[in-house]
Amino acid sequence: MTSPIFEPFTVRSMTTRNRLWVPPMCQYSVEEKDGIPTNYHEHHYNALSRGGAGAVIVEMTSVLPEGRISPLCLGLWSDEHTAAHARIVQAIHDGGAKAGVQIAHAGRKASSVAERVSRDGGSLSIEEGGWETFAPSAIAYPGLKETTALTEERIGEIVEAFGAAAQRAVKAGYDFLEIHGAHGYLITQFLSPLSNQRTDEYGGSLENRARLIRRVARAMRAQMPADMPLLVRLSATEFVEGGITVEETAQVAAWLKEDGVDMADISTSGNYPAPIKVYAGYQTPMAAQVKREADIPVAAVGMINSPRLAEYIVGSEQADVVLVGREALRNSSFVLSWAKELKVDVDYVPSQYLRAWNTRR
Repeated sequence: MTSPIFEPFTVRSMTTRNRLWVPPMCQYSVEEKDGIPTNYHEHHYNALSRGGAGAVIVEMTSVLPEGRISPLCLGLWSDEHTAAHARIVQAIHDGGAKAGVQIAHAGRKASSVAERVSRDGGSLSIEEGGWETFAPSAIAYPGLKETTALTEERIGEIVEAFGAAAQRAVKAGYDFLEIHGAHGYLITQFLSPLSNQRTDEYGGSLENRARLIRRVARAMRAQMPADMPLLVRLSATEFVEGGITVEETAQVAAWLKEDGVDMADISTSGNYPAPIKVYAGYQTPMAAQVKREADIPVAAVGMINSPRLAEYIVGSEQADVVLVGREALRNSSFVLSWAKELKVDVDYVPSQYLRAWNTRR
């Protein structure tokens, strides 16, 4: 049997073996608080790749030390990070998947307690090992410490840092890169009229609020080979009155397509606490709308926890790729499990595991 989720997918010169990808998910597992990946990351990402994923996107990786969510987050702000990232890339490639990395800056949500340390979260003070945070405007995230509005000069330095991080990621051997423009981190903070109350060229109209992400996209694309895909993750809506709308997100995606972005990964929320009705595939209609209005390939994400749902999403052309996160953490071989459930033969089962995954038995 065949299934649309087990068909290859091509973007620029990269072809993945299927359309089931693993999204970036923070592991908060840096050991020396220096942003350098560890053996844990190599084993973690290798397991996800060996489990059959078409592509694995490495967790949110900061362009500057002050751009980390927590001291336990990954970085690409120094050449010292490149070799360790190259080992992650090799670990993913060893399992047969394509390797991507999400490049980011946390803005006002930086200097926080790592989620795996405390589910209560909160900010870290300077005395606790934290640092000053920056944002488009001096508007703190609810429950976190005060933040400082960025100067135009500092914005320019951040754009340059995104470009430099992209250059290091290319050197490390990644197959594609993703800009993190979602979940309330710095780029979302600029896109949202709720957190961006600037009166200069970075605030006001949607065109101005999108200026940062467009500059970031161009800076990263300039450091990438012409045939290397560039993705962007966007929050389609904040689920808060006065926040970003799906229509605005589609417009931003269309502009980014002009700037060299090849695909949009559509998520939601994160800039302000909001009541969200979560159900299987709840974000997919918004991904479909962005795909339609921006005329750009999209990835759907959010509680896509069964092969039949994933098959429906791709088969109905609501999205080109499905990102599966929680299920991947529960079962790193979820792709092989889904192939077996759908009775689809795949040729990338690790030879040591063939007895368990032969779909004919």
